[in-house]
Amino acid sequence: METRLSDDYHPIRVLLAQVESTSSYSVYGIDALILIALLGISALLAGSEVAFFSLSADERVACRESDSGSERTVAKLLDKPQQLLATLLIAINLVNITFVTISTYLTEQILGEEEKEGLVATLILLVGVTFMITFFGELIPKVWAQQNNLKFAKLTAPLIEVASIIFKPLSSLLLGISNIIEKRVERKGYTITADELNHALEITTGQGTSAQEKDILKGIVNFGSTSAKSAMRPRRDVTAFDIEWDFHELMDKINKSGYSRVPVFKETIDKIEGVLYIKDLLPHIEKDEHFNWQELIHQAFFIPESKKIDDLLYDFQEKRVHMAIVVNEYGETEGIITMEDIIEEIVGDINDEYDEEDLGYKRLEDGSFEFEGKVTLNDVCRALGIDNDYFDKVKGESESLAGLLIELFARLPHAGEEIDYDKFRFRIASVDTRRIKRVKVTIKNEETDETNRELT
Repeated sequence: METRLSDDYHPIRVLLAQVESTSSYSVYGIDALILIALLGISALLAGSEVAFFSLSADERVACRESDSGSERTVAKLLDKPQQLLATLLIAINLVNITFVTISTYLTEQILGEEEKEGLVATLILLVGVTFMITFFGELIPKVWAQQNNLKFAKLTAPLIEVASIIFKPLSSLLLGISNIIEKRVERKGYTITADELNHALEITTGQGTSAQEKDILKGIVNFGSTSAKSAMRPRRDVTAFDIEWDFHELMDKINKSGYSRVPVFKETIDKIEGVLYIKDLLPHIEKDEHFNWQELIHQAFFIPESKKIDDLLYDFQEKRVHMAIVVNEYGETEGIITMEDIIEEIVGDINDEYDEEDLGYKRLEDGSFEFEGKVTLNDVCRALGIDNDYFDKVKGESESLAGLLIELFARLPHAGEEIDYDKFRFRIASVDTRRIKRVKVTIKNEETDETNRELT
């Protein structure tokens, strides 16, 4: 009696199934190795993007002059930065697309045809593939390349050089298209306020930046927004000569003033006739009192008080003058401004060996300040270490400390009166019938506030 084996347990079929299963595992293993290799190449390319473009100028020069072949290759690639960047982007995208394609195929084979559209396959592809490319192919290599940029660039330079040759036709085409678009599309500039720039300076200037350097940077930032009225010497402090003076009287005033350029007025300082350059008098020192020195007067340069000092600096350079007369809307003289005043807005006060040190304030032993009322608000802010626009909301049209306090009090205050604004307390130290002469400024703190509460 013959026994017939069922088709399911036929030895040949079992053997074929085992062979098919074994070959499937082999294919999966090969696919996995390919994915690992692609992930490694993606990591090298992504790290190269950071490594090449984070090299300093000194490092680039050293690579260009080096005897090492890899370093010279690095310098050669960096000579065409746009071509290098295009090559890296093309290669990275090609590798990542290949990685995603093989991952999709492998996921379908493992889960079977019935599950390929299911939720499980979608989650594996979205989460798994995204995590591997982002973490292993982007984050880790870029962090390591940032810390070891030259070493990483030398390591990947041969690979990038080969890729640049392979992808040169495509990268050249892309660069050509981008150049055409760049020429046709209007470039839009960034708009940023002086406040934002000042805030950026506070964030970016670290321990290696001195207070003087920080003040200079702030002066540059605020340079374009500073008006002539803010930087000028007010009329009460202006030294001017009467055109009716004789030559001996003029020379006596010149010896006492010590200035090299002085405005000349007729009748009142609101009628400026011109500017006298003291150097023009040197050949005539021995002349008598009847010498007609008025013929040496130069034409005055008048500007409105609202003119910005960056424009004024350009005018000074173009007209080759160093002084301007600042006038108001009625043509009255508000003050004078010189080239030195403009430069001081950036670098701070400039004193030569003939200048008397008169800062307009002094620091007291208790940490407070005593200012002259005529001191400009810019100098007050500089002394207190605050931004130049700190009092803009309350100063009105005033440019001096005295004017600010009149705005705050809404009247001329009496000696001994106090008023607070934000973290500062102003105490009137001295006044006369027309103006505030001296002011004590205290920076408030918790201890001061507690003391005042106890006294009250």
